[in-house]
Amino acid sequence: MTTAYTIRSARPEDIPDLRGLIIELAEFEQLSHLVTCTDADLQDALFGYRSVSAILLFPEGAVRPVGFALYFHNFSTFVGRRGLYIEDLYVQENHRSKGYGKALLVHLAKLAVERNCGRFEWVVLDWNLHAQRFYESLGATVLPNWRVTRVTGEALTRMANLLA
Repeated sequence: MTTAYTIRSARPEDIPDLRGLIIELAEFEQLSHLVTCTDADLQDALFGYRSVSAILLFPEGAVRPVGFALYFHNFSTFVGRRGLYIEDLYVQENHRSKGYGKALLVHLAKLAVERNCGRFEWVVLDWNLHAQRFYESLGATVLPNWRVTRVTGEALTRMANLLA
């Protein structure tokens, strides 16, 4: 079942609502302690140096978004083309099962096709089996042999100085 909606690119005036949705996502994923993003950070990333883009989903008649996807382009050396990578996708809990998550994914899939992307990728938490089944129902493959590798904070600073 899909309820009427509008999807549009985020605008500068949407930053507080977008940040609020990011905080809700972190709470859902039990990762609130990792959120350090400010409105100014989002402003710079989305509208300053434009390293990322965001789309927002509004149910018909709503003035505030109930879902978002934040994405950027990466590159596949094996495919030889850029890809579209979703950093985060979220729909508020009371608005799920209305087709909004699917609508956000389809919107971005169309964008990836229009931009001749070789891949369309994102990461899903291992415990979120519901999301994994949902993604698979849309034709996605959850890759079993790949692990995300991350360096942040003090470890990043140490790595940057290893050969100094």
